[in-house]
Amino acid sequence: MTCTRRRQLLGWSALAAATGGCALTVPATRMPMDVTRLPGPCAGRAPALVVMLPGAYSRPQEFVDEGFVGELRRRAVAADIAIADAHVGYFQDRSAIRRLREDIVLPARAQGYRQVWLVGISLGGFGALAFGARHGGEVDGILALAPYLGRRQLQKEIIDAGGPARWRSAPHPREADDAERDLWEWLAQPAPPGPPVWLGFGRADRFADAHRMLANALPAGRSFDTPGGHDWPPWRALWNDWLDRRLLPEACAGVAA
Repeated sequence: MTCTRRRQLLGWSALAAATGGCALTVPATRMPMDVTRLPGPCAGRAPALVVMLPGAYSRPQEFVDEGFVGELRRRAVAADIAIADAHVGYFQDRSAIRRLREDIVLPARAQGYRQVWLVGISLGGFGALAFGARHGGEVDGILALAPYLGRRQLQKEIIDAGGPARWRSAPHPREADDAERDLWEWLAQPAPPGPPVWLGFGRADRFADAHRMLANALPAGRSFDTPGGHDWPPWRALWNDWLDRRLLPEACAGVAA
Protein backbone atom coordinates (compact mmCIF):
# COMPACT_ATOMS: atom_id res chain seq x y z
CA MET A 1 0.00 0.00 0.00
CA THR A 2 1.41 3.40 -0.97
CA CYS A 3 1.94 6.27 1.46
CA THR A 4 -0.79 8.20 -0.33
CA ARG A 5 -3.23 5.34 0.09
CA ARG A 6 -2.40 4.98 3.76
CA ARG A 7 -3.09 8.66 4.27
CA GLN A 8 -6.47 8.41 2.54
CA LEU A 9 -7.56 5.63 4.87
CA LEU A 10 -6.34 7.17 8.12
CA GLY A 11 -8.76 7.96 10.91
CA TRP A 12 -8.59 11.22 12.86
CA SER A 13 -7.28 9.39 15.92
CA ALA A 14 -4.26 8.20 13.94
CA LEU A 15 -3.15 11.53 12.51
CA ALA A 16 -0.35 12.01 15.02
CA ALA A 17 1.02 8.49 14.57
CA ALA A 18 3.65 7.33 12.12
CA THR A 19 2.36 5.07 9.36
CA GLY A 20 5.02 2.80 8.03
CA GLY A 21 7.55 5.58 7.64
CA CYS A 22 5.25 7.89 5.65
CA ALA A 23 5.57 11.55 6.49
CA LEU A 24 2.16 13.10 7.14
CA THR A 25 2.26 16.51 5.48
CA VAL A 26 -0.67 18.66 6.56
CA PRO A 27 -1.86 20.92 3.72
CA ALA A 28 -2.14 24.63 4.34
CA THR A 29 -5.60 26.02 5.06
CA ARG A 30 -7.14 28.82 3.02
CA MET A 31 -9.70 31.50 3.74
CA PRO A 32 -12.09 31.11 2.05
CA MET A 33 -11.87 27.37 1.73
CA ASP A 34 -11.35 26.02 -1.78
CA VAL A 35 -14.57 24.60 -3.21
CA THR A 36 -15.18 22.70 -6.46
CA ARG A 37 -18.63 23.64 -7.76
CA LEU A 38 -20.45 21.44 -10.28
CA PRO A 39 -23.86 22.26 -11.77
CA GLY A 40 -26.74 19.84 -11.66
CA PRO A 41 -29.26 19.15 -14.44
CA CYS A 42 -31.38 22.26 -13.96
CA ALA A 43 -31.22 25.15 -16.43
CA GLY A 44 -30.64 27.59 -13.57
CA ARG A 45 -29.88 27.05 -9.93
CA ALA A 46 -31.10 23.67 -8.67
CA PRO A 47 -33.47 23.51 -5.69
CA ALA A 48 -30.83 21.72 -3.60
CA LEU A 49 -27.11 21.92 -2.97
CA VAL A 50 -25.21 18.76 -2.00
CA VAL A 51 -22.03 19.62 -0.10
CA MET A 52 -19.45 16.82 -0.15
CA LEU A 53 -16.73 16.59 2.51
CA PRO A 54 -13.77 14.27 1.84
CA GLY A 55 -11.72 12.18 4.23
CA ALA A 56 -8.60 13.39 6.00
CA TYR A 57 -6.17 12.92 3.12
CA SER A 58 -8.58 12.43 0.24
CA ARG A 59 -8.81 14.95 -2.58
CA PRO A 60 -12.10 16.55 -3.68
CA GLN A 61 -11.57 15.04 -7.15
CA GLU A 62 -12.03 11.56 -5.67
CA PHE A 63 -15.77 12.19 -5.34
CA VAL A 64 -15.74 12.48 -9.13
CA ASP A 65 -13.27 9.66 -9.78
CA GLU A 66 -15.13 7.25 -7.50
CA GLY A 67 -18.52 7.84 -9.11
CA PHE A 68 -20.36 9.89 -6.47
CA VAL A 69 -20.97 12.82 -8.79
CA GLY A 70 -21.70 10.57 -11.75
CA GLU A 71 -24.35 8.68 -9.81
CA LEU A 72 -26.15 11.92 -8.98
CA ARG A 73 -26.08 12.91 -12.63
CA ARG A 74 -27.16 9.47 -13.85
CA ARG A 75 -30.23 9.73 -11.65
CA ALA A 76 -30.86 13.35 -12.75
CA VAL A 77 -31.12 14.48 -9.14
CA ALA A 78 -32.10 18.16 -9.08
CA ALA A 79 -29.10 19.28 -7.06
CA ASP A 80 -25.97 21.29 -7.64
CA ILE A 81 -22.76 20.05 -6.02
CA ALA A 82 -20.11 21.75 -3.91
CA ILE A 83 -17.07 19.64 -3.03
CA ALA A 84 -15.21 21.26 -0.15
CA ASP A 85 -11.45 20.89 0.16
CA ALA A 86 -12.02 20.38 3.90
CA HIS A 87 -8.75 18.56 4.50
CA VAL A 88 -7.20 17.60 7.83
CA GLY A 89 -5.51 20.98 8.25
CA TYR A 90 -8.87 22.63 8.89
CA PHE A 91 -9.58 20.18 11.68
CA GLN A 92 -6.17 20.61 13.25
CA ASP A 93 -6.57 24.38 13.45
CA ARG A 94 -10.26 23.97 14.44
CA SER A 95 -11.55 26.12 11.60
CA ALA A 96 -13.38 23.40 9.62
CA ILE A 97 -16.88 24.08 10.90
CA ARG A 98 -16.50 27.85 10.65
CA ARG A 99 -15.17 27.70 7.08
CA LEU A 100 -17.90 25.25 6.03
CA ARG A 101 -20.52 27.57 7.45
CA GLU A 102 -19.15 30.90 6.23
CA ASP A 103 -17.80 29.80 2.85
CA ILE A 104 -20.47 27.33 1.70
CA VAL A 105 -23.63 26.92 3.79
CA LEU A 106 -24.56 30.54 4.53
CA PRO A 107 -23.78 31.72 0.97
CA ALA A 108 -25.91 28.85 -0.38
CA ARG A 109 -28.84 30.02 1.71
CA ALA A 110 -28.31 33.59 0.56
CA GLN A 111 -28.28 32.39 -3.06
CA GLY A 112 -31.72 30.86 -2.58
CA TYR A 113 -31.11 27.12 -2.35
CA ARG A 114 -34.18 25.56 -0.80
CA GLN A 115 -32.24 22.63 0.61
CA VAL A 116 -28.63 22.17 1.67
CA TRP A 117 -27.39 18.63 2.38
CA LEU A 118 -24.03 17.61 3.87
CA VAL A 119 -22.44 14.35 2.71
CA GLY A 120 -19.20 13.44 4.47
CA ILE A 121 -16.86 10.45 4.41
CA SER A 122 -14.57 9.46 7.31
CA LEU A 123 -13.20 12.73 8.75
CA GLY A 124 -15.63 14.53 6.44
CA GLY A 125 -18.46 12.58 8.05
CA PHE A 126 -17.28 13.80 11.43
CA GLY A 127 -17.24 17.35 10.06
CA ALA A 128 -20.80 17.03 8.77
CA LEU A 129 -22.03 15.71 12.12
CA ALA A 130 -20.09 18.33 14.08
CA PHE A 131 -21.69 21.00 11.89
CA GLY A 132 -25.10 19.52 12.67
CA ALA A 133 -24.38 19.65 16.39
CA ARG A 134 -23.59 23.36 16.27
CA HIS A 135 -25.56 24.76 13.31
CA GLY A 136 -28.09 22.06 12.52
CA GLY A 137 -30.87 24.51 11.71
CA GLU A 138 -28.93 25.72 8.69
CA VAL A 139 -28.94 22.43 6.75
CA ASP A 140 -31.69 20.03 5.73
CA GLY A 141 -30.02 16.64 6.10
CA ILE A 142 -26.73 14.90 6.82
CA LEU A 143 -25.32 11.68 5.42
CA ALA A 144 -22.24 10.45 7.28
CA LEU A 145 -20.41 7.53 5.66
CA ALA A 146 -17.91 5.69 7.86
CA PRO A 147 -17.45 8.79 10.03
CA TYR A 148 -14.73 9.27 12.60
CA LEU A 149 -16.70 9.53 15.86
CA GLY A 150 -14.19 10.70 18.41
CA ARG A 151 -11.13 9.59 20.29
CA ARG A 152 -11.05 6.15 21.87
CA GLN A 153 -11.06 7.59 25.39
CA LEU A 154 -14.36 9.37 24.73
CA GLN A 155 -15.92 6.27 23.17
CA LYS A 156 -14.89 4.21 26.20
CA GLU A 157 -16.39 6.84 28.47
CA ILE A 158 -19.72 6.53 26.63
CA ILE A 159 -19.64 2.73 26.68
CA ASP A 160 -18.78 2.63 30.40
CA ALA A 161 -21.73 4.93 31.11
CA GLY A 162 -24.10 2.45 29.47
CA GLY A 163 -24.50 4.05 26.05
CA PRO A 164 -25.02 7.54 24.60
CA ALA A 165 -28.30 8.35 26.36
CA ARG A 166 -27.05 7.41 29.83
CA TRP A 167 -23.73 9.11 29.19
CA ARG A 168 -25.47 12.35 28.26
CA SER A 169 -27.64 12.34 31.38
CA ALA A 170 -24.75 11.58 33.74
CA PRO A 171 -22.14 14.09 34.94
CA HIS A 172 -19.07 14.06 32.70
CA PRO A 173 -16.35 16.49 31.63
CA ARG A 174 -17.42 19.28 29.34
CA GLU A 175 -14.78 21.36 27.61
CA ALA A 176 -15.11 24.43 25.45
CA ASP A 177 -14.80 23.89 21.68
CA ASP A 178 -14.77 20.10 21.91
CA ALA A 179 -16.48 19.09 18.66
CA GLU A 180 -16.31 15.37 19.51
CA ARG A 181 -18.27 15.80 22.74
CA ASP A 182 -20.64 18.28 21.10
CA LEU A 183 -21.43 15.68 18.44
CA TRP A 184 -22.34 12.98 20.98
CA GLU A 185 -24.20 15.43 23.25
CA TRP A 186 -26.37 16.32 20.25
CA LEU A 187 -27.01 12.84 18.86
CA ALA A 188 -27.58 11.24 22.29
CA GLN A 189 -30.74 13.27 22.81
CA PRO A 190 -34.03 11.33 22.53
CA ALA A 191 -35.09 13.62 19.67
CA PRO A 192 -32.07 15.64 18.52
CA PRO A 193 -33.02 19.07 17.15
CA GLY A 194 -31.90 19.98 13.70
CA PRO A 195 -31.65 17.98 10.48
CA PRO A 196 -32.22 14.25 10.08
CA VAL A 197 -29.02 12.19 10.12
CA TRP A 198 -28.29 9.04 8.12
CA LEU A 199 -25.34 6.79 8.91
CA GLY A 200 -23.74 4.26 6.57
CA PHE A 201 -20.70 2.08 7.25
CA GLY A 202 -18.88 -1.07 6.25
CA ARG A 203 -19.32 -3.95 8.64
CA ALA A 204 -15.54 -4.52 8.74
CA ASP A 205 -14.70 -0.81 9.09
CA ARG A 206 -12.05 -0.02 11.70
CA PHE A 207 -14.56 2.39 13.30
CA ALA A 208 -17.49 -0.05 13.09
CA ASP A 209 -17.91 -0.44 16.86
CA ALA A 210 -18.45 3.30 17.21
CA HIS A 211 -20.73 3.27 14.16
CA ARG A 212 -22.91 0.57 15.73
CA MET A 213 -23.12 2.56 18.96
CA LEU A 214 -24.30 5.59 17.01
CA ALA A 215 -26.69 3.47 14.91
CA ASN A 216 -28.42 2.35 18.10
CA ALA A 217 -28.94 5.99 19.08
CA LEU A 218 -30.48 7.01 15.75
CA PRO A 219 -34.16 6.59 14.81
CA ALA A 220 -35.06 3.32 13.11
CA GLY A 221 -34.17 3.24 9.44
CA ARG A 222 -31.53 5.94 9.66
CA SER A 223 -28.52 3.60 9.61
CA PHE A 224 -27.44 0.97 7.10
CA ASP A 225 -24.34 -1.09 6.46
CA THR A 226 -22.62 -3.14 3.79
CA PRO A 227 -19.78 -5.66 3.60
CA GLY A 228 -16.30 -4.14 3.52
CA GLY A 229 -13.99 -1.87 5.43
CA HIS A 230 -12.84 1.74 5.35
CA ASP A 231 -12.50 2.19 1.59
CA TRP A 232 -14.23 3.43 -1.54
CA PRO A 233 -15.99 0.23 -2.72
CA PRO A 234 -18.25 0.03 0.37
CA TRP A 235 -18.67 3.79 0.38
CA ARG A 236 -19.94 3.65 -3.22
CA ALA A 237 -22.39 0.89 -2.28
CA LEU A 238 -23.64 2.92 0.68
CA TRP A 239 -23.99 6.05 -1.47
CA ASN A 240 -26.11 4.18 -4.02
CA ASP A 241 -28.18 2.63 -1.23
CA TRP A 242 -28.89 6.05 0.21
CA LEU A 243 -29.71 7.58 -3.18
CA ASP A 244 -32.22 4.78 -3.74
CA ARG A 245 -34.23 6.30 -0.88
CA ARG A 246 -34.91 9.30 -3.15
CA LEU A 247 -34.59 11.92 -0.42
CA LEU A 248 -33.13 14.57 -2.72
CA PRO A 249 -35.37 16.62 -5.05
CA GLU A 250 -35.95 15.19 -8.51
CA ALA A 251 -37.65 18.11 -10.24
CA CYS A 252 -36.24 21.44 -11.44
CA ALA A 253 -39.62 23.05 -12.05
CA GLY A 254 -40.08 26.51 -10.61
CA VAL A 255 -36.42 27.07 -9.78
CA ALA A 256 -35.13 30.59 -10.29
CA ALA A 257 -32.15 31.16 -12.55
